[in-house]
Amino acid sequence: MLAKDRLLALGIILVWGLNFVVIRVGLNGMPPMLLGALRFLFVAFPAILFVPRPRVPWRKLLAYGGFISLGQFAFLFYAMAVGMPAGLASLVLQSQVFFTVAFAALYLREPVRWHHLVGMLVAAGGLALIGTGMSGSAGSGHGMTLAGFVLTLCAAASWATGNIVSKTIGPVDLLGLVVWGALVPIVPFALLSLAFEGPARIEASLTHLSGMAIFAVAYLAYAATIFGYTIWGRLLNRYPASKVAPLTLLVPPVGLISSHLLLGEDLAAAQWIGAAVVMAGLLVSVFGGRLPLAGRLTASPASSRSPENKG
Repeated sequence: MLAKDRLLALGIILVWGLNFVVIRVGLNGMPPMLLGALRFLFVAFPAILFVPRPRVPWRKLLAYGGFISLGQFAFLFYAMAVGMPAGLASLVLQSQVFFTVAFAALYLREPVRWHHLVGMLVAAGGLALIGTGMSGSAGSGHGMTLAGFVLTLCAAASWATGNIVSKTIGPVDLLGLVVWGALVPIVPFALLSLAFEGPARIEASLTHLSGMAIFAVAYLAYAATIFGYTIWGRLLNRYPASKVAPLTLLVPPVGLISSHLLLGEDLAAAQWIGAAVVMAGLLVSVFGGRLPLAGRLTASPASSRSPENKG
């Protein structure tokens, strides 16, 4: 990966790592589906008046917006509203790495190497350890709820599916894709808010907006979405999904540290161990191909028989 692209990836990591603290701040001022509607409303407007629609078939534009924007954040926002701590959300959401590699192998025929499989198994063990801290309901200290955990995994799977859609779209104006893709979730989020949160709660939230809630919406719209997903899509188009998706492995440390410092969140001992194991799995997935074992496992049959073929 080029040095400038590594710097862009680092910027995404920092923005997305702090993103979880900002989501928690936003959820303190408004319900989750309303937060989603406002986020993407401000991504799309007024930018859509100045940014041309990308040359993408409407079905792919709808799929991109449906998975990357609506699916991922409907699940994630609701997960955090029902008991998923911000720091743990930043970690569990990175299971998108493994979903992405698996979906790319299934639909795009990208190869899955031994280190991807080992990384998935190691990370699964870490997620199981994290699950030991689950509680039955929201608001029970530092433990996360089962609903929050499962919904966050659903958000990761939706993000990964959107990654595959982004790769099938190919080279395109990424800013246009993000802005026009943001049109897709606005109405569904608004309808979900009306159905589950109700007009009275929506009106109360909008008429009592705090400065922190406004900041949260602006950060989520412009930093996390327009900047983050424009650059993320560009990297996915330039490099294989198995190389790009794992670059977000530094998001969980930023999320965990910022959540601890800014929100006072902490983990149980088993969850800290689980977090370390998940990170180890991500590291194996990213860097395992560079180990000497990888070279031996991927050696071609022809090279292994070369002494016999001489002469």
